[in-house]
Amino acid sequence: MSRGRRYEEPKLNMKKVFAVILAIIVIIMSVFIIKGIFSKEEKTGGITSKTYFAAYKDNKWGVIDENGETIIEPSYEEMIIIPNNKTDIFLCTYDVNYDTGEYQTKALNSKNEEVFTKYSKIEAIPNYDENNNLWYEDNVLKVQDNGKWGTIDNSGKELLKAEYDSIEAIKGIKNALQIEKDGKLGVADNTGNIILEPNYTEITNLGEDNKAGYIVKDDSGLYGIIDYSKNVILQNQYQEIEKVYGNDLYVVSQDGKQKVVNKEGQDVLADGFEQIAAILKTKDQGVIYISNGKYGVMTLAGEVKIEAQYDNLIEAKANTFIATKDGKQGIIDIDNNEKVAFNYNTISYNEKGDIYIAEDESFNSNIMNANFEIKQTGILIEINTDSGYFILRQNDENEYYNFRFEKRDKKEILSNHTLYLDKKDNQYGYVDKDGNVVVEYIYDDATEQNEYGFAAVKKDGKWGAINNKGEVIQEPNYNLDNYLIVDFIGRWHLGKDLNMNYYNQE
Repeated sequence: MSRGRRYEEPKLNMKKVFAVILAIIVIIMSVFIIKGIFSKEEKTGGITSKTYFAAYKDNKWGVIDENGETIIEPSYEEMIIIPNNKTDIFLCTYDVNYDTGEYQTKALNSKNEEVFTKYSKIEAIPNYDENNNLWYEDNVLKVQDNGKWGTIDNSGKELLKAEYDSIEAIKGIKNALQIEKDGKLGVADNTGNIILEPNYTEITNLGEDNKAGYIVKDDSGLYGIIDYSKNVILQNQYQEIEKVYGNDLYVVSQDGKQKVVNKEGQDVLADGFEQIAAILKTKDQGVIYISNGKYGVMTLAGEVKIEAQYDNLIEAKANTFIATKDGKQGIIDIDNNEKVAFNYNTISYNEKGDIYIAEDESFNSNIMNANFEIKQTGILIEINTDSGYFILRQNDENEYYNFRFEKRDKKEILSNHTLYLDKKDNQYGYVDKDGNVVVEYIYDDATEQNEYGFAAVKKDGKWGAINNKGEVIQEPNYNLDNYLIVDFIGRWHLGKDLNMNYYNQE
């Protein structure tokens, strides 16, 4: 690799004969096709049944699979990047010169073979959510050839020609890449489609996904909006456009004054506020506005529904707001009636479950229904909207509830598990689905099985691991008191930096 800068009757029935011959040909062709596919996966990396993780041991980086087996021996000074942990493409950085900033890169598959060797650089495309949690754009890599950047998919297929000066993710938005060419910016998606040609001096996302559209700045220095289908929503005639929109309404600044306009660019609301914080979800309902640093609600006709008196207002659902006052949160309706008292540190609304979670200073949560009735209380451990349940810590036990607040046996919820954590005489062990003891009650602390079948167990202050049969595969000898999450894959425990998502072995 070249160097780059960092970063089938006795009598023959002829119809049947031909049919058999044809079938044989099809089988032969299928064999070759399948062979080709697997050959391709061996050479370039492909989707497999395995899951891969970066691994750290003896100050070196490698790769393990979901069984804790070593795939790439830890031998690299720099962390190996795995853009998609279901695909065996591992990006390695090596021969780093920290003085000059030069380094070399290569991509390996699970056979430790180098792939994508035609490019001088191969890199994952990092992205971050609003909490600065890291992820990598899916099934797309950026590659450099002759000093220019393009993209390929995980099979090595070219998506974007290497003709761009830079390619970066638009922060917080999946499947949206900012491309730069000759000093101008555009947008492409992860499959190589050009959404916006590189004609702009600045591009930012309008909403929370790549379909909401983009705020663009042209050579005039003015801003407009273009949607995902390349339709111009607002002409470039505004000094500023906020990331506040809804119901075909947009918040813009023109002639030094903020206002709400419709998609035709006509003023909808221009007075009675200092700033617009949000447009309400119900069409024509209004906006959350700010005056003198306080939040209130106003209709599009300018009628104040809630005076600006709160430190913050967040619309949970139509006509319902989570409000902040004097450092505490409560819930009010559109008529400013208090529905939940201002007694909580935080309140959040789970739309899929249609429940409110109100947490106090001691981290205890009241779980409320849509009528603001407290249905359960405890320390919230998890909300799983995909499977429709939440877990509360109650009386030193983890209890499982569906979104109708009905208690559920965890064996029902965790139906794919082979072992279930159980407690007796203040010690932990494991039982099977029939309640038979598989692991005796000898541990001071322990976790449920993770999705790979391993569970962490603690004894005498140290952590180890058991497999899905209850067999000890790592004796408890790790002190993990300073770790936010204790989790094992084989003998490897989850690293301290959760954002890096790696496993460690000492």
